[in-house]
Amino acid sequence: MEKPKRPKAKNYKKIWKLSQKELNTEYFSINKDGELVIHEGNYQYNIYDLARKFNGSSLEIFMPYVIEDRLENIFKVAKSYIKKFGYKSKFSYHFPIKVNQRKEFMLPLLSEGAHLETASANQLWLVKKLYMSENFNSRIRVVCNGPKTLEYINLIKELREKGLGIVPIIESEEERKLFKGFPGDTGVRINLKTRVKSHWDKKIDQFGMTLDEISDMGRIRGLKILHYHLGSQTKFENDHINGLREAFDAYVKIRKQNPGLDTINIGGGFAVPYEKKRLYSFESLLSRIFKNLKTWADKVGVPHPNVIVEWGQAVTAPAQLNVYKIVLSKKISKGIAKYWYFINGSFQNDLLDIWAVHQKFHVIPVNHMNAIYRNRVWLAGLSCDSDDRYTGNDYFLLPRLEDLEKGEELYIAILDTGAYQDSFSGHHCFISPPTKVILQNGIVTVARKREGPEDVGKYFGW
Repeated sequence: MEKPKRPKAKNYKKIWKLSQKELNTEYFSINKDGELVIHEGNYQYNIYDLARKFNGSSLEIFMPYVIEDRLENIFKVAKSYIKKFGYKSKFSYHFPIKVNQRKEFMLPLLSEGAHLETASANQLWLVKKLYMSENFNSRIRVVCNGPKTLEYINLIKELREKGLGIVPIIESEEERKLFKGFPGDTGVRINLKTRVKSHWDKKIDQFGMTLDEISDMGRIRGLKILHYHLGSQTKFENDHINGLREAFDAYVKIRKQNPGLDTINIGGGFAVPYEKKRLYSFESLLSRIFKNLKTWADKVGVPHPNVIVEWGQAVTAPAQLNVYKIVLSKKISKGIAKYWYFINGSFQNDLLDIWAVHQKFHVIPVNHMNAIYRNRVWLAGLSCDSDDRYTGNDYFLLPRLEDLEKGEELYIAILDTGAYQDSFSGHHCFISPPTKVILQNGIVTVARKREGPEDVGKYFGW
């Protein structure tokens, strides 16, 4: 008699899309107890244990080594393609401070060789603070975008006089007049006609100038950089190349009037696979950038331009996750989901992009990852705001609360929260931000304790 076949063991790492480099989850796995584990070389951190250790507080977990690994990989890949294609100019990475201005994010970037990009006087004040601390390499280069207020301009000039390599990016004829006589390098921002599939959906924005407007300026003192920005979360690799083609053609025309122009700043827009669907990679895009630029430049007989990228989200987003406890549940009588799961935090406070730009983040359980039975759920924050919820594309499949052992609680993790969310976080409905911890070298360090009502009250004058 034939023996009955045993059911196949489920691959829960695959179900939750973990341990996959192309999805930015290579640092995550599941232990034998069905709990989420983060790996840092030979170190590992049990996130379920960590969540319970902090007495059920919502958590932001930051992994600086992820930033270091990703930036190191960008430099390694760029260097390999420069050599492969015989590209005869330089590559550099500038971190846009607006993506995450927290100190624990910026310092690992600087240590790995990142330069900086600012968009306001206050951000440049951060650069000054770093520069004056003398822990800052004087060879670092800073590009300055954004509207140039008098305070911003004066700070640019002050840091230039102190020896910092700083380049204001001119975005209008008015700004050009303000930098008349500036003794250092300058750049211009071009507003390209190329439109891409991204979160940047504005047909007309307030930044940069057209090619005709730049050409009408003629010779621009100290012009070194042509800068553009296609959008945020640019979905298709071909869109990047289409924008680069238009920018290069403009670069050639502007260079005829300004022979000192030698750099194209591609800006940001490298997409993060937030929803854990395969997109493009650093390898594929950088290969096409250097191969195409070399071909185009050789064809028209101009030197290969230096290349700057400002891929902030792509480097920092995977370096952080948020962890929440499910504190309440409620049945849904009519809906594709069957339950509301309430978290011990607020999406509008902690993850504002869910509400602001309808960003989709990857949600996974922290414990019971090997649960056989799961509920279709929507997630809700603890505020009284009807927008404080997250439904994903349709719903989430998460472990059933009724299957937990007595006294046990369910925790969930939301991945890729290292870009913008810290900057946007607030205190909507008087709710505290999460406790923030840093994982590095096998050590857990508290960077920010969870605030009580008295602490939050001080922000509002109480």
